[in-house]
Amino acid sequence: MRTALTDSSVIVVIKYPLSYNPILEYWQDIEAGKETVSDKILRTYKKVVYDLTDNTSEYYYSPARANHVIEFIENYCRHSKGKMGGKPVVLELWEKAMLATIFGFINIEGYRKYNEALLIVGKKNGKSLLASCVGLYLLVGDSEPGPEIYAVASKRDQAKIIWQEAKRMVRKSPALRKRIKTLVAELNSEDFNDGIFKPLASDSDTLDGLNIHGGMMDEIHQWKNGKALYDIIADGVSAREQSLIFMTSTAGTIREDIYDQKYEEAERVINGYFDPQGYKDEHFIAFIYELDNRKEWIDPKCWPKANPGLGTIKNAKTLAAKVEKAKANPMLVKNLVCKEFNIRETSTDKWLTFEEVDNRETFDIEELRGCYGVGGNDLSATTDLTYACILVMKPGSDKIYSIGQAFMPGDTIEWRSKEDKVPYDKWAERGYITRCSGNKVDYRDITDWYIKMKDEYGIIGYWNGYDSWNSPTWVEDMENRMGYKNKENLLPVIMGARTLSAPMKLLGADLSSNNIVYNNDPLMKWALTNVAIEVDRNENIRPLKNRQRQRIDPAVALLIAYTVLMNNLEDYKGLIGW
Repeated sequence: MRTALTDSSVIVVIKYPLSYNPILEYWQDIEAGKETVSDKILRTYKKVVYDLTDNTSEYYYSPARANHVIEFIENYCRHSKGKMGGKPVVLELWEKAMLATIFGFINIEGYRKYNEALLIVGKKNGKSLLASCVGLYLLVGDSEPGPEIYAVASKRDQAKIIWQEAKRMVRKSPALRKRIKTLVAELNSEDFNDGIFKPLASDSDTLDGLNIHGGMMDEIHQWKNGKALYDIIADGVSAREQSLIFMTSTAGTIREDIYDQKYEEAERVINGYFDPQGYKDEHFIAFIYELDNRKEWIDPKCWPKANPGLGTIKNAKTLAAKVEKAKANPMLVKNLVCKEFNIRETSTDKWLTFEEVDNRETFDIEELRGCYGVGGNDLSATTDLTYACILVMKPGSDKIYSIGQAFMPGDTIEWRSKEDKVPYDKWAERGYITRCSGNKVDYRDITDWYIKMKDEYGIIGYWNGYDSWNSPTWVEDMENRMGYKNKENLLPVIMGARTLSAPMKLLGADLSSNNIVYNNDPLMKWALTNVAIEVDRNENIRPLKNRQRQRIDPAVALLIAYTVLMNNLEDYKGLIGW
């Protein structure tokens, strides 16, 4: 039980019983509607709660280890500024649940499950303070000999924010002062456990030879060319058994850098939690507090989704005033939704949610033997991901079955998998991707696939849609080897909103209703979740990808095939004897 604090100079004695579980308490509040959280937080904690009783994993939940970090922070870490200066840090439930998750799951040897954690939360929710507390815990509370802790950023001034807050905490805490020396350029615990805590920036001359136990990465949305710095820290933790990289940030405006990379990786991990074929990384966990939809910024009931500390850590009246100003001045909206609600400034609206595209229904291709279908192809660039699919319907059924195949340059799959942190190599091993020889996609491989579908299964794409801008070579190959006629069996599809809007809206409805059965193809599912939309003034839509690593080629191929199917639906029904 916690004891009352009577004086700021008194060391608080806080001890939680082993029966205490902030994860379950937080989850119960979420389920009861007492806590309003984002969809990603909901699904993350659904998985964490499942893991609490998962007897098949090598990791189990240790209340002692989970409570230890919470007790350390609330006993020894103190605020350094403002009206709370000198008073102990009292963690909120969402913070305790997150810390218990990160530190509480261990294996039989006592090593932590998670060695990388990401917290994305609206500004002024105390993330830098929390990171300082975690850094101090890793320095002197984690039973690690000779720990090296670094507050990391691309610029030294930014790197010093967490470190300076930790330094001030030490000066305010009698217990920490006994174990940690506050020097000019580092915190030093050599008399206690030979540890150090330093700020570290990409312009530092001490980046080589690091043996890192804790890397506190702050405001990664501001990092330019940040991947190289991240990689150095990731390499530096490899010699430790239970190191931790703890990343904290709000959303930002710098695209295609480390923030986008980690955010997108987090999306793949969260989407894969209960999907047997989904992306897995059991050592990385993300806590993403954000609005689920950009339009929610005007609804006060939704604000806690991005601001779990609203009303306690963060001033609710101040946020309300900012929202009112933005309502009156549209020029303020982009910055508001980015910094306060974690909507990336340049992002466009997502087309569909993961739940809407998550169809796990499967079929045996033998069920479609001898069927006519409608093909769709996104040939992309010769060095990129290419996808072909055939849509097949059965008389009397609304289901549309999608048979698909991806193609990538064989020479670059491993590199691209590592660079993008997308499991192209695993998907290739499982047959979802054809490795084309060399460093380019060979469009003849696509024709080979259509020939295979015809010769081995009797499945023929009677009409075949394609984007005409880079397709002449492939069209000629299909004419010569498949006997198709251009503009009769091979149909160019203009990739504009006027052509695609109506089919795309219908396709979205069919996907949401699970009428599109894509055989639980993980590549197709991933691509569908990556699709954003551009909306014109007439409410027409067309597909876009938000970022370089978020491939949408399978989804575009599906849309092309669906467009051709809808444009020829009555003729197709006649063809299959509907």
